[in-house]
Amino acid sequence: MLFKKTKYISLDRTKHGGQANDVPKGIVKKCPQCQQVLFQRDLKNNLNICNKCDHHMTLSAKERVEVIIDFGTFEEWDGDMESTDPLEFPEYKEKLAKGQKITGMKDGIITGCGFINGSKAAIAVFEPGFMGGSMGSVVGEKITRAMERAINLKVPMITFSASGGARMQESLMSLFQMAKTSAAVEKMNNEGILYISVLTDPTTGGVTASFASIGDIIIAEPKALIGFAGPRVIEQTIRQKLPEGFQRAEFLLEKGFIDKVIHRKDLKETLGNIICLHSLKGVGKKW
Repeated sequence: MLFKKTKYISLDRTKHGGQANDVPKGIVKKCPQCQQVLFQRDLKNNLNICNKCDHHMTLSAKERVEVIIDFGTFEEWDGDMESTDPLEFPEYKEKLAKGQKITGMKDGIITGCGFINGSKAAIAVFEPGFMGGSMGSVVGEKITRAMERAINLKVPMITFSASGGARMQESLMSLFQMAKTSAAVEKMNNEGILYISVLTDPTTGGVTASFASIGDIIIAEPKALIGFAGPRVIEQTIRQKLPEGFQRAEFLLEKGFIDKVIHRKDLKETLGNIICLHSLKGVGKKW
């Protein structure tokens, strides 16, 4: 025979629990808004923003610090502080351990200081991957300590909220953090310290009802969900259809709840400009 056909072996992947179009984990991600399939590498280079519909996906706390803070200038505060289980709430210790394993963090927030386009600031950044970014006693304590250090250092304070609200596993102790962090904001105000609150998707519950809503300047990322109770809960309670875009950043800007909606790619420059302006002589006095 002049030409011999090459033999090929065909494997049926379905017998091994997979499908022919399976993609290894961590290679691609589907946009929850437009369903576009995106390469994780491209998504990371684009700050976790969909290049088709511009949907702003969640950033981890560590990613947020990398995006906002000048390289090599960040100093973390209270990184070893972690929650206990004083109420012996069922499965709470297991959930804490899971959150720590997933995020590599002790609890749901990173605090510290660094430079933003050359201007020094204290920051507190929520980690939505740690129990939904919920605010327990450690989160509240770290925010309060960061605000007190901002006063001592005489630098602006910036919080980046991404939270489902107070942590139910800590009951009243988590609710106390609403009052404590709000009192810390008042103390900053009395000392003339600029406080910028950045609301990202989602910012809800006790976080919205406390420090996140009382900044000198309140900024939100596009289409971020911001509110106390969720829209479905409100609809079921009042038995009325809510307006389109209700509790989204653009709707709240129109109603005067926030000062500006800023694209993630422009956020660092905007924050740097605000801090630079505030540092001008006389601006730091109590407003």
